Amino acid sequence: MERKTKKKTGSSAESYQEAYKTYVLTKGHAPVSVYQFCQEQGTEEADFYQYFSHFDAVEQSIWKAYVQETVQVLEADSAYAEYSGREKLLSFYYTLIEVLKKNRSFVLYSLKDVRKTDLHPTVLREARKHFLLFLSTLLGEAQAKEEVVSRPLIGEKYADALWVQFRFILDFWKNDSSAQFEKTDQAIEKSVNVSFDLMGKSALDGLFDLAKFLYQNR
Repeated sequence: MERKTKKKTGSSAESYQEAYKTYVLTKGHAPVSVYQFCQEQGTEEADFYQYFSHFDAVEQSIWKAYVQETVQVLEADSAYAEYSGREKLLSFYYTLIEVLKKNRSFVLYSLKDVRKTDLHPTVLREARKHFLLFLSTLLGEAQAKEEVVSRPLIGEKYADALWVQFRFILDFWKNDSSAQFEKTDQAIEKSVNVSFDLMGKSALDGLFDLAKFLYQNR
């Protein structure tokens, strides 16, 4: 007969996330061990492992929750469904920054050892997965509305390019010292506009279409 581990009443993934954030922000470093962490929380080590395999997984889940909360806020707004792809991405970043503002101390702690050139830091692994899911829907809708052009080879890299943009905005905000982070808002607007200008139909597309037409009708 399979033995079931009894959970401590009130324990949950969210409670461990909050306890972990409190721990690292008050002590300035990650717990020495899961055992020591659980002793301080009044829980059993086995209970922790029902939710997470290690502390990296806790941080990853926290970042995933930030992206999920951002998307939930957007989808709760009835006007959001009518936005263009450009407006939806702008709204995503503006909302994400509002979510992160409430957790800035933890964000700064979590990213303190992440280099700007590291596009795929371990701590953002789960956040990236959920951001790419969000992009999949957004880009699909934008292509259907012809806001975004599906180009051979390059089109397959749009999501990867927008993840680079995500990392850029995150790093910019992390280092932004302007009042109310107004420079981050400007960086978001400018970078999203550039990305949609590049993904949209341009004079180069028209030139390519003309060259293709002339070649086929020689």
